Amino acid sequence: MSAESLAAVELLGGADIRELAAKLDVMPTKKLGQNFVTDPNTIRRIVAAAKLTGSETVVEIGPGLGSLTLGLLEVAHDVIAVEIDPKLASELESTIAKRAPGKAFQLVKNDALKVAELPGAPTALVANLPYNISVPVLLHFLETFDSLRFGLVLVQAEVAHRLAAEPGNKVYGIPSVKLAWYADASLTGNIGRNVFWPAPNVDSALVYFAKRSAELGTEAERLATFDAVDAGFSQRRKTLRQALADWAGSPANAEAILLAAAVSPQARAEELNVHDFLRIAKAKQAIEGQNV
Repeated sequence: MSAESLAAVELLGGADIRELAAKLDVMPTKKLGQNFVTDPNTIRRIVAAAKLTGSETVVEIGPGLGSLTLGLLEVAHDVIAVEIDPKLASELESTIAKRAPGKAFQLVKNDALKVAELPGAPTALVANLPYNISVPVLLHFLETFDSLRFGLVLVQAEVAHRLAAEPGNKVYGIPSVKLAWYADASLTGNIGRNVFWPAPNVDSALVYFAKRSAELGTEAERLATFDAVDAGFSQRRKTLRQALADWAGSPANAEAILLAAAVSPQARAEELNVHDFLRIAKAKQAIEGQNV
């Protein structure tokens, strides 16, 4: 990418962020999970970790005052930003017009959890996700937009480790398995607290994900698998024979399903990968079909 194209975008610094916030009479709120990145070098580091080639349509969730948005516009073909806060949304378009003139940018004023369509087909998702809804939002977008191929999210370090965890890891759980349905995920680095305003009380980390080349199953199978995952981890210290008892109808039914899926009834949810849970879901459907 040429120096001229990079120079066309003027990133926001800490003073710029505070000036914009003061102009709008905005204070970041815990309710909306808002923590703004104020360091341009960190913004460029995040964008670099996203591995954009310049051809992507990037969807960003919770752009806030536009720090990351501007960094993405340095590289991406175009950016679609989804913002729920009306005050922030009101200023964002003028900020982009001023600091990234001529760049392809579209703003969607909506709750990210309710977005069902976008003015374009996003191929990448890059976002400093609102901490309080980071996992539901990420899964919602992966479920809703088949065009997504990869992405990078900045989330609480604890959540990042859960998303990227492998079976057997003590933090492996529901988010790990559900993200694995769609994509392979890995930790890509830590982000210090001092680059945020306000500084959060928790550490943050980056998670990179790459969509699977082929879907694991149908939508009905996904829903059935996620039900099995929810049930399995509802009592994660118990064996699956016990943890899945209510889901299956009884401990005996759970054991029969697990054996049909080639999974030990004495195993625990944290030992299983997404493929194991898919087999369990299919086994339940097959057994229930035989009993009709």
